[in-house]
Amino acid sequence: MPLFKRTPFFLLDPPKDLDPKEKVFQVRFTKEIFRDYQEYLNRLNLYRKRVWTCKVSGKSNLTYEEALVSEQRAAEKAQQLPRELMSPVLQMIQYSTLNLTDLVNKIYGSLQENLFEGLELHAKRDGSESACKILKVVGSGKTTSYEVGWIGQDNAITSTSVLRADDLIRKKAPCGRNMLKIFIRESTSQNSPWIVHMDLAKKYGIPTEPPKDMINGEGLSKARKRLANGTAEDASKRSKKDEEQVVPVKYPIDDLLVKPVADDPLLSKRCPPSTDFKVPISSVGDLLMVWDFCMSFGRLLCLSPFSLSDLENAICHKETNLVLLVEIHTALLNLLINDEGEYYEFIQNKNRKSKVSLVTWKEYLCDFMEMTSISSNISTVRRGHYGLVPTSLKLEILRELVDEAIATIAVKEKLDERIDQQQALAAEKREIARKSKEEQKLIMEVATEKEMNQTNAVQDGNENVNSQLVAKEGKERKNAPTSKMGDAKLHLDGNENVNSQLVAKEAKERKNAPASKMGDVKLHLGRHLEKELLDQSVRTSPLGKDRYYNRYWFFRREGRLFVESADSKEWGYYSTKEELDALIGSLNIKGIRERALKQQLDKFYNKISNAVEKRLKEVTHQLLVEEAVLRRSSRVHAHPKDSPSTSFLEYVNTWKPIQKRNRSKEDRAT
Repeated sequence: MPLFKRTPFFLLDPPKDLDPKEKVFQVRFTKEIFRDYQEYLNRLNLYRKRVWTCKVSGKSNLTYEEALVSEQRAAEKAQQLPRELMSPVLQMIQYSTLNLTDLVNKIYGSLQENLFEGLELHAKRDGSESACKILKVVGSGKTTSYEVGWIGQDNAITSTSVLRADDLIRKKAPCGRNMLKIFIRESTSQNSPWIVHMDLAKKYGIPTEPPKDMINGEGLSKARKRLANGTAEDASKRSKKDEEQVVPVKYPIDDLLVKPVADDPLLSKRCPPSTDFKVPISSVGDLLMVWDFCMSFGRLLCLSPFSLSDLENAICHKETNLVLLVEIHTALLNLLINDEGEYYEFIQNKNRKSKVSLVTWKEYLCDFMEMTSISSNISTVRRGHYGLVPTSLKLEILRELVDEAIATIAVKEKLDERIDQQQALAAEKREIARKSKEEQKLIMEVATEKEMNQTNAVQDGNENVNSQLVAKEGKERKNAPTSKMGDAKLHLDGNENVNSQLVAKEAKERKNAPASKMGDVKLHLGRHLEKELLDQSVRTSPLGKDRYYNRYWFFRREGRLFVESADSKEWGYYSTKEELDALIGSLNIKGIRERALKQQLDKFYNKISNAVEKRLKEVTHQLLVEEAVLRRSSRVHAHPKDSPSTSFLEYVNTWKPIQKRNRSKEDRAT
């Protein structure tokens, strides 16, 4: 079944109490039945959009029918896997916790090294090569031999022989990696761990019970079943033997298979995320998507930045001509018109101008709603009452606008440009790191050489001075008392110690000074390049998933960590450093998903915590200002117009070109 925006999509059930003589509308390729013609058209338009993904091959940007055809072709290709390989391949797939790429490489390597019954290949026979087929594997290990049947005309087996592995010749791999990838997707019902479809498992004798190492040593069900078949004493012995043979668990494993153990470290309690959104919970994803797109492509849209809170407040406001919403709709509609795609042709058929203004934007928005079959409340918008449209529908319209905008040539070119810039910055970062390492090594070698030269020079000088002093002392030794000779010797030893200490100190300073300087330069360049890479990021991706597949999102312009449920219907957020610390402390690194999520949270901890604390300070400051404004307004009996909570009403698009601003003034004047 094709995926809708990479998520499962379910077909509609037939209408209830359907009369066989009733006239209905049916979608040809899904067999869905509709009584209402408009509902039928809406569904058909949805299937015609390029938002579908082939579940088997992973190809995206397809229509529903194209995705269906792609799945059928991929399924046919998966059936091309030789029948004799089905069983061993399914054995390796069942309950594997590897990702798709690693699993494909593992199976491909195993098929290259091992030979299976039913495999057709070539072997040496009477000094020449002949086609044969493995009928039976005899023995195991180094003594393995193979009973083969020699293939004659019409693929008939003429005779049999027993050969060693050295006598067998494999001309090519039994199958390719791409075929294995398609076969794995087609033959499994889920991944992490991979589970083979029940009918395939029964057909090829694949075990359906999880292995013991997946259930954390709890796999003694077989021993418990045998308790009823023998005496209590025998059953006890068998149970103890099974306990001794339990294979230790190799972590990480699938999170849902992790069981608590006595020696596990104490995990902190995860506090529930806040859900005090002003928009409906089910529409939070649309809100974040629209805001992130506008922030990422603001320069292309000529739309200056605004906060997520401002967008949320504006969407929930009942005023029709809010500057923020008007500017967003105008920018997105103009982008679609400049692309000269489907929307451009649609408005051309209505003899519209090829430019949306701040006055006419509602007419163009109605055209877009009509084109995308969003018929609900279109008359309300046409009458000029956009503010009365339900919040969820406003966000649905904006989401559709963003979906269309992402497919425009201008956005694709911008994405390609950012990808190229990212690659160039990454290469520059690697080159700087390489040069820094080489320079550091050279500096250390030069400093070491200078230290050795200076040490040798000082030693030579000390020897000359010592020889002169010794000669002088030799002349005076006859006349000098014994105590003076001891003082002279002590003086010489003191000079050597002082000189050696000075040399060591100077060499140490020479080593440390350049290294420290180079380290500062490297750190500065590294931070600069990391910031550049972040600025050129193509899209926002989730940091990871927890035990129950909830996704965690962090947007660098918003000081909150968002949580999306597995079905994308519920949202929440963490907004304090304490909540962030509790979340990290609650993740169990024995699970695959939570281990990966914890690594990402640790990696971006400073960035997330700084953003969270910054936002918390801003919110606290806003509350104080609002309280002060409220007190002042109560004294003068005036409405608090300068409250921070109404900042979305004061939005000004400072990135709009000058000529556009002048034109908008003319529009308002008319």
